[in-house]
Amino acid sequence: MADPAVSRLPADVLREKAAALGCQPEDQSFAVAMDTEDPLHGLREDFHIPKMKDLPPTDPTLVCADDDCVYMCGNSLGLQPKGVRKYLEQDMDSWAKYGVFGHFEGARPWALCDEYVIEQSARIVGARQEEVACMNGLTVNLHLLLVSFYRPTATRHKILIEGKAFPSDHYAMESQIRFHGYDPATSLLLAEPRPGEHTLRTEDIVSLIEREGDAIAVVVFSGVQYYTGQLFNMAAITKAGHSKGCVVGFDLAHAVGNAELHLHDWGVDFACWCTYKYMNSGAGGLAGAFVHENHADATDAPRFVGWWGHQMSTRFQMDNKLDLSPGVNGFRLSNPPPLLVSPLLASLDVFQKTTMADLRRKSVLLTGYLELLIKKFYPKPAAGEVTGRPWVDIITPSDPAQRGCQLSLMFSMPIGSVFTQLERRGVACDKREPNVLRIAPAPLYNSFSDVHRFVSLLGQSLQAAQL
Repeated sequence: MADPAVSRLPADVLREKAAALGCQPEDQSFAVAMDTEDPLHGLREDFHIPKMKDLPPTDPTLVCADDDCVYMCGNSLGLQPKGVRKYLEQDMDSWAKYGVFGHFEGARPWALCDEYVIEQSARIVGARQEEVACMNGLTVNLHLLLVSFYRPTATRHKILIEGKAFPSDHYAMESQIRFHGYDPATSLLLAEPRPGEHTLRTEDIVSLIEREGDAIAVVVFSGVQYYTGQLFNMAAITKAGHSKGCVVGFDLAHAVGNAELHLHDWGVDFACWCTYKYMNSGAGGLAGAFVHENHADATDAPRFVGWWGHQMSTRFQMDNKLDLSPGVNGFRLSNPPPLLVSPLLASLDVFQKTTMADLRRKSVLLTGYLELLIKKFYPKPAAGEVTGRPWVDIITPSDPAQRGCQLSLMFSMPIGSVFTQLERRGVACDKREPNVLRIAPAPLYNSFSDVHRFVSLLGQSLQAAQL
């Protein structure tokens, strides 16, 4: 999967920029200079940045209360776009003013409200508008899609996922297998890294598909692996799966709004995603789904149907004669929730000010800056080297083309104490058991100064955790 945003190693670019400025990359002045020349820096003003004083775990003796926190948790929950309140108030006004007539009156008639987020959503995932729907939650959509796309037979009944898939995905696959009368012990195929490695090699995934493909019904991978932060080569996985007659789908929870996606051009069969991470739609936000146009006419495939999958032109005739919409729109079940559409629409307004290509270019440098500083100040010792200093091991791939925003960090000490000390200093990040902290500078609102502050506060936290 060629990534045009990754033409040179970000560390080399950053060092060259620092030399031209007459400073070092670790200097605070360098971070400030990078923010000054960043054409996307102004997008930060479109978001509410929490203050140090408002984060519950923050120790007021260690921070300046009115400073912005160091928010590195967009991989878990994106920040609130400032436009959300305006759109929600419009919905509330419509409800107050029109009552039931709000379904077809007002700024965004409720019965049509999801249509306002389709064009931009399709652009972000690299799809045609008719291939995308916004509906339900991620795992609900995954189940709905698998009803149609997982059709096991006696000889082709396996589902291939990564070995440490997000628990909800793993549970969904097991339950789908059992629903069809098969046993996950023999029908759930897990792709595992090589011994001593944390991430999967593309060639090993392809080799596994080539070896087991005749028995694989569906390949369902993450776009970005939630634990390691690895960005999978979705084009290569799709090609390998199709070459063996497998259906290929992706959970894009950590990829949408993070990496450049080309679902239509890659020929991906189906995909689903949440929108509350890098898409900033708020906790429990409206999810998305994709079905390639190649399957648009497969209306006879098994599926669970609701009335919103019925063609709009005849939906309200209420004659109980299903006139199923083609493609992904036939998977919709119920009328869309306007109070969930509005926050997503506010976020998409910000995305519309830029492109995923430009966001990706900034992201490569921003995450590259984080990597450069981590390796500068907390390098993992060489094999056999004995050191008393704390160190950090980055388990996310070093190749920028194989990662998004997130770096997953392992430490030479228990992560619980490090995490606690970071929170006391106003850093919002998250830990994932057994031993990883996930740090995700999101290019829409994070800055090079944020990264510099994080690394500085990490040093303080490591020192405090040793005491």
